[in-house]
Amino acid sequence: MTRTYQRRPRRWPAFGAVAVVLGLIVGVLIASGAFDKAIKELTLPLQHEDIIRQQSKEKGVDAALIAAVIYAESKFNDAESSAGARGLMQITPDAAKFIEKQSGGTTFKLDDLSNPEINIRYGTFLLKELLERYGGDEAAALAAYNAGPGNADKWGGSGLSVEDIPFPETRAYVEEVLAKQREYRREYAHELGYK
Repeated sequence: MTRTYQRRPRRWPAFGAVAVVLGLIVGVLIASGAFDKAIKELTLPLQHEDIIRQQSKEKGVDAALIAAVIYAESKFNDAESSAGARGLMQITPDAAKFIEKQSGGTTFKLDDLSNPEINIRYGTFLLKELLERYGGDEAAALAAYNAGPGNADKWGGSGLSVEDIPFPETRAYVEEVLAKQREYRREYAHELGYK
């Protein structure tokens, strides 16, 4: 007894054509640099670079450090934390009132922290104050930015080693910001005003 089988239509040529077209599209994107740029924007976003450069220049704080703090605090998304910290650099209302007094700012309103220009100005002012307090020691200033100056002082203040930070979250924060600072300086040298 002979069995006859019905032949199914072949779908492989259609899949092959789709694969070739997708391969060509990816190839064009890679060749044009658009693919690399898209990946960079996803993994290391940068926005408000004009404000970052301006605040860096005005306050003498490294632009890549400002960008790295924004990345660690909010990934460049306007946000509000459960602790009430707001905006790109996650400024608390109490810190904003202190900064406003110290910096001679205008009358502070809570909604101001959602304004990127004000938030970056206040956050950079705070970074500048902490860097001055700790003699330019970025690790100590970042520990204070994250966990408060009282804790950073207890852990050794200026000359603080990242390994000396007993809070795992703060230790990871300082390590992340310092690593991202190097990446921002390398990947966005032109945008941040290094070139």
